[in-house]
Amino acid sequence: MSLILFIFIGLFGAFFITFLKSSLINLFGENNILLFKLKNAGWFQNYWLAGIFLFFINATLFFSTALLLYAMTYFIIPYVHLLIMTLAVIGSIFLWIIINKAWQGTRKNRLKMGAVGSSFYMILSLMLIYLLVTLEPLYPGEDTFMRAIGLVMGIVVTTVAFISCLIFTGFSNKKEVNEARF
Repeated sequence: MSLILFIFIGLFGAFFITFLKSSLINLFGENNILLFKLKNAGWFQNYWLAGIFLFFINATLFFSTALLLYAMTYFIIPYVHLLIMTLAVIGSIFLWIIINKAWQGTRKNRLKMGAVGSSFYMILSLMLIYLLVTLEPLYPGEDTFMRAIGLVMGIVVTTVAFISCLIFTGFSNKKEVNEARF
């Protein structure tokens, strides 16, 4: 029962943060060095290059978090994995907000950039769906239920990450766009 509760709490939190997207973006300051460097980089205004940059940022964050979680399996410290996953989500949202604020192109190109960058999570989700569909026992009589639950949780997490990344990076803040016109 606690597994389902954690999934629902995580989904509710992700949708709540996505709902408050414009407030989070406006709360974030303009005096960040990474934001300044990305705004002034000529290559970042090309949606393909910016999308590939976002793709590799997402991949780096995902695999470094997975490596850290794997390293935590060697220690007997309870609930640290929840802290690591929470910090990874906060770090991802922080970087997505920086990329959102640094982008200066059109809305259409912003959506293309967000789709290219968040496609990392879609590819990962499709791979997990394939693994779930082709799941077979490793030896006769093995119960694959726990592996199936892990794959379903992975599919939920990567799908939510795809949607959140696309919303944070692919759609602009209307208030921010209107302020730029005046």
